[in-house]
Amino acid sequence: MTESTRLLDVEDLKMYFYTRDGVVKAVDGVSYTLDTGETLGVVGESGSGKSVTLLTVMRLIQMPPGKIEGGDAKFRGESLLTKTEDEMRRIRGNKIAMIFQDPMTSLNPVYRVGRQIAEPLMHHKGMSKHDAWARAVELLDLVGIPNPEKRVKDYPHQFSGGMRQRAMIAMSLSCDPDILIADEPTTALDVTIQAQIVELMEELQARTQSGLIMITHDLGVVADVADNVIVMYAGRPAEYGNVDDVYYRPLHPYTWGLMDSLPRHDMTEKGELCPIKGQPPSLIYVPSGCAFHPRCPYAEDICRNEIPEFKSVDGTHWASCHFAGKPGFERGVAECAGVSA
Repeated sequence: MTESTRLLDVEDLKMYFYTRDGVVKAVDGVSYTLDTGETLGVVGESGSGKSVTLLTVMRLIQMPPGKIEGGDAKFRGESLLTKTEDEMRRIRGNKIAMIFQDPMTSLNPVYRVGRQIAEPLMHHKGMSKHDAWARAVELLDLVGIPNPEKRVKDYPHQFSGGMRQRAMIAMSLSCDPDILIADEPTTALDVTIQAQIVELMEELQARTQSGLIMITHDLGVVADVADNVIVMYAGRPAEYGNVDDVYYRPLHPYTWGLMDSLPRHDMTEKGELCPIKGQPPSLIYVPSGCAFHPRCPYAEDICRNEIPEFKSVDGTHWASCHFAGKPGFERGVAECAGVSA
């Protein structure tokens, strides 16, 4: 990609938290890129560093106890980590916007929804109050809120969960950001509303050609919308590549485990899901070598003693496994999956 299309370049980013119990290595060497019009899925178990990575990029981590221990995050070639807080305020909500996980706690309960959508327009775009409120009505209509002229005057508690999420999307899109970060945008919504929210985000992204980062534990959502995907484990990237490669030709045993834990259309009636054994490690006491080795059925001595390099297997598909891409080291059908012959 040319420099003009590269929006975000995260390079070996590290964010540690210094606590009484020890150093929490929440983000420990994460790298990926995002281009214009691209959707990147960020997946992994809870506590794997998905959200903290993007909060670090947005400079929303309190320091201390947080501390950036290495790496960089560049927006259009300029480091975000060296900018002043005033410079970041001009970027947040304007060039890079974030939809937070819980819209009920993200929206201010004492302000009308319209005011909360209008404020970024007045602050970043210099609009008058009248024009900003008129644009708020247009945005609510754009995201599918019925009767937006009336609902713009409502408070967040008067909106349903799905409508609050739509209002958050409207607020995030108000300044036409280059990058939209969605942190678990479908959590706590019913399946029908989830599908509507995902479809809405796809339509809006296609219209604006912004880059979209989707943080989620829902592998199905990522399969539907993402171009590329990064799989996180214990604060580190386990695998990274285009969605077809990662889903259909995964290289890392952790990714194999995630795929085998999903229901399959060819599963027999009494077939069992195949969960990954054990629990994610403490980020204070990360296992030596490969962090996944205590749960990995393929682990050998090198996995216990040496941290695997996050390496490219074919130029576009990356994995942090000592055996990734080697002949004979391939994913088979999980024995406990109970699939039909």
